[in-house]
Amino acid sequence: MKKTLLYIFLISLTVYACKKDDDVPAIDPDAQVFTLQVPRGFPYPSVPADNRPTNYRVRLGKQLFNDPILSRDSTISCASCHKENMKFTDGLPFSEGIAGRHAARNSPSILNIAYQPYLFWDGGNPTVEQQVLGPIGNPNEMDFDANLVVERLKRNPDYVFKFMQAYGKEPSVYTLTRAIANYERTLFTGTSKYDRYMYDHDSTALNASEKNGMTLFFNEIGDCFHCHVDYNFTDYSFQNNGLYVNYPDSGRARITLKASDVGKFKVPTLRNVELTAPYMHDGSMATLEQVIDHYASGGQAHPNKSNVVRPRPLTAQDKTDLVNFLKALTDL
Repeated sequence: MKKTLLYIFLISLTVYACKKDDDVPAIDPDAQVFTLQVPRGFPYPSVPADNRPTNYRVRLGKQLFNDPILSRDSTISCASCHKENMKFTDGLPFSEGIAGRHAARNSPSILNIAYQPYLFWDGGNPTVEQQVLGPIGNPNEMDFDANLVVERLKRNPDYVFKFMQAYGKEPSVYTLTRAIANYERTLFTGTSKYDRYMYDHDSTALNASEKNGMTLFFNEIGDCFHCHVDYNFTDYSFQNNGLYVNYPDSGRARITLKASDVGKFKVPTLRNVELTAPYMHDGSMATLEQVIDHYASGGQAHPNKSNVVRPRPLTAQDKTDLVNFLKALTDL
């Protein structure tokens, strides 16, 4: 009996030793979770456990982001309003949707979207994944039904194959939103002159005007830092900045139904602000100079206006220096 067992054991070892490497399933590197390329000085963002980034998922998300298949008449894609060469904005006061329609608000940049705790100017969407459904269903943007988008994708063999690669499932609303969100979370910004000054400790990265503008920005004279803080230059709060006495767009109140939230909108990031005009939720200001003049004036007397927005004793040179500092937040 012992000899028989020994014989079986030796045969097993021989078979294992002769097994070729080709018989072992290869690990597909594109299917493995990879690390997001976070800028210096930035924390690693929170990523949902069911949507970890892989090369397959990111590539699929990018293809969908740029494909007008998401819109009812196949003319508008996510990239139509978030253009890569314009820092993922479109340069319009109100983005153009299908059939020449226009969105109700200005399209903000989606760079650093991985850090956003909620989406849209009024914070009406809680996650990057759910945000995907907003423009698809909006009658002034893509004017479509996500379920019908999925039916289109299922008829496309290329997409079916890529969804299986990325998620092991055929196209669905669940995988559609996760794929696009996966791509959007790879979009970072943080390579400006300011970042060289701060994180590379390069004292020559900013000139004298930019340094003075930075001082004004972060002190009580300019007082910009109360809302535009940290690495992404926003605290993500909702503020009424005294843009109007009567707001055509109720802002955050659209979500909360509170009179105290009328005219409040999410504080936007200032990164690449030089290249993302026009400004404000309605694109009503064309230049950074107009923006600085507005805040220096103290804005309009709306009852919900933030107490931080009040007249500022800024000289003409101060205003120029603040604008120059804001331009120093542009990626190199």
